[in-house]
Amino acid sequence: MARKGRHGPRPNTYRIDGGEAELLRDADRDGGWMLLVGGVPQSYVNLSDPTYLDFEYMRLMGDVVDSLGVDGQAFDAVHIGGAGCTLPRYIAATRPGSRQIVLEPDAELVRLVREQLPVKGIPGLRIRVADGRTGIAALADEADDLVVMDAFAEASMPPELATREFVLDAARVLRPRGVYMVNVADGFRLPFARRVAATVRSVFRHTLLMGDPGVLRGRRFGNLIVAGSREPLPVADLTRRAAGGIVRARLLEGGDLAAFCAGAAPLRDGEEIVAPVPPPQVFGRS
Repeated sequence: MARKGRHGPRPNTYRIDGGEAELLRDADRDGGWMLLVGGVPQSYVNLSDPTYLDFEYMRLMGDVVDSLGVDGQAFDAVHIGGAGCTLPRYIAATRPGSRQIVLEPDAELVRLVREQLPVKGIPGLRIRVADGRTGIAALADEADDLVVMDAFAEASMPPELATREFVLDAARVLRPRGVYMVNVADGFRLPFARRVAATVRSVFRHTLLMGDPGVLRGRRFGNLIVAGSREPLPVADLTRRAAGGIVRARLLEGGDLAAFCAGAAPLRDGEEIVAPVPPPQVFGRS
């Protein structure tokens, strides 16, 4: 989920299971396409250069990927939420030999992506039409190095994918040094993001949070990246990347993250969870 960007004047519109999808060509960058669902940007894909990450939060997720293990080393990853498969394309390009599974419940969206934003030539990538909970439950214990939770129903994170019970099942799939990474969107005072971070902290001993300073202060709606692992995360490397990269971001961990989560209870199955919806102006609507 991100703000609308530059595009050509004529979008292509398609019916999918979740409503209506649009494909907008980037007028400024060859091979660039924006995928929107229900008017909300879901993915930016560059077919000419899969290492180009346009959305700010996606660049932060790319930083996490780049900092894991040995530079360029292949790993096994699961992506909950497919859309245009931006991060799987990035991993395939930067870590050749990786094996990846994308879990996406919208069969017509998968068909659209396969036809218009081809994935057939991406080595090691498989897409399964399945919701996140069903798809994760079907995976073997300790089968993967990375689980990415980047699923949105239009502009909101599905609540059933935010709970501690779900994160525990995702943790089951990870190898001992594996990493769980989630993209969460929130606004004023960040009540939902605090609970998501608290949920990840309740499962993983080592957890960090990254985001734009203005979003972290709860001053505007935006995306934050939470990462958790049983083993220490590359905090120093990610702090340097956050401070000096194209996307300037802050990183919270340890006591700072504990303070951020203070008073926020982990989300659990069975409770009524309302994920935040961005204000209309975030996407240029009035």
